[in-house]
Amino acid sequence: MSYRSLKASKLLAISTLGELKAAGYETRSIKQELRDNLIDRIKEKEVVFPGIWGYEDTVIPDVERAILSMHHINLLGLRGQAKTRIARLMVNLLDEYIPVVAGSELNDDPLMPLSRFAVDLIAEKGDQTPITWLHRNDRYTEKLATPDVSVADLIGDVDPIKAATLKLPYSDERTIHYGLIPRSHRCIFVINELPDLQARIQVSLFNILQEGDIQIRGFKLRLPLDIQFVFTANPEDYTNRGSIVTPLKDRIDSQIVTHYPKSIEIGKKITMQEAVVKTEQKGMVKTNDLIADLIEQIALEARESEYVDSKSGVSARMTISAYENLLSSAERRALINGEKDTYVRIADLYGVVPAICGKVELVYEGEVEGPVIVAQNLIGKAIRNQFLAYFPNPEKAKKDKRGNPYKKITDWFGDGNVMDFLNELTNRDYEARLRTIDGLDDLVDQFHPRLSKTEKLFMMEFALHGLAEHSLVGKKAMDTGLTFKDLLGSMFNPGTSFGEEEEEDDDDRF
Repeated sequence: MSYRSLKASKLLAISTLGELKAAGYETRSIKQELRDNLIDRIKEKEVVFPGIWGYEDTVIPDVERAILSMHHINLLGLRGQAKTRIARLMVNLLDEYIPVVAGSELNDDPLMPLSRFAVDLIAEKGDQTPITWLHRNDRYTEKLATPDVSVADLIGDVDPIKAATLKLPYSDERTIHYGLIPRSHRCIFVINELPDLQARIQVSLFNILQEGDIQIRGFKLRLPLDIQFVFTANPEDYTNRGSIVTPLKDRIDSQIVTHYPKSIEIGKKITMQEAVVKTEQKGMVKTNDLIADLIEQIALEARESEYVDSKSGVSARMTISAYENLLSSAERRALINGEKDTYVRIADLYGVVPAICGKVELVYEGEVEGPVIVAQNLIGKAIRNQFLAYFPNPEKAKKDKRGNPYKKITDWFGDGNVMDFLNELTNRDYEARLRTIDGLDDLVDQFHPRLSKTEKLFMMEFALHGLAEHSLVGKKAMDTGLTFKDLLGSMFNPGTSFGEEEEEDDDDRF
């Protein structure tokens, strides 16, 4: 029976080099290990990268080809495209446990020792050399490339304190304190944002990728390190902050380009998987597919917006944070009103503005407009586009011989009526204000007749926002909510707001 057929409990019982040899242990490189285990996964029809959506026909096949080819990998793409997530999931393709020489700082293979410590220990104790087992979760090292990263951090340096303690000259290799890369022997090593690494530091990676050599202050060391390198890079970095030096790029075998979700459905899968929703929020706030579609539509609008820097990208983390903010907006309203539950509202979308502002990089024109205004415009465009999937195009509806389905609503506002929707309206007041608007109830019944009461109210509000975005109704943002009124009449007569006295003054709210 070979060691690979042994269960983990029996493997962990092996504690010496002699027992390991008797179990039939065979040394494999980490790339061979990844390749063999990937082949097994593919044959068994198992999902290799669970939780990665939208890459099934693009990125994941490329990554699998690179692993089968035993290549070092560079994942090239904008922020929030699951580059690091893919690298971390590669750990699942490693063996559950591998043996190492006990006390070794370089994860030495007992049959192929690398460090001076392991070589001397095996020479001294032979088959009685103690071994330990390293779990695959401990075989992953990740380093974010920053300008202050040094060769000593990655490769190593002479440690004067160790030399003094052991009473050794600096010429003795035992005085070396190894950096992250040698300590990741037989592991996956990830360098995020590689172009941010200084050119002279990138040069230090040449020999490691090509020959497995390292150079530390003139020491003639040959350490055939066994490492699977995975790099990530953002195309923007090539011009803004740095670049991958050509000789290093030449030594990275496969460069794989990532991308954003190509559909709203894929985006929703990612958002729902990653969003942190508290148990009490699930019980208190009811949602629907449309509000989730609107969150994803905001991201699509941002990626196409002339105010947003397309080279920087719009991370999937924006939709995740926005969805969390959306639920919190509805939860806060219910808590303030002392209500046990609430249904999410279109107005809650304006509570996600902080999530948008924190996740998009604006060009000069966007900075002039201001991040809040840009965020509100993105929400408006998302509503405008989604509206057409649920109701007739207002431009075509005007010419419909069967009659304009929006006429009652626009006429109601045209008579000088104004409607305020405050952020903290109770469920009862929210319903009362929606039902006050002539034609809104009939519009939803005409095109969506089989909705529950709460779904119908949501759709009525959605229709109102959609008409405002298509310039049939005027909409104005206030600190405490939104005001809807006649688009043209508001320029001449501010009208009377619902719930306000007629003797209201010139209504500075607008």
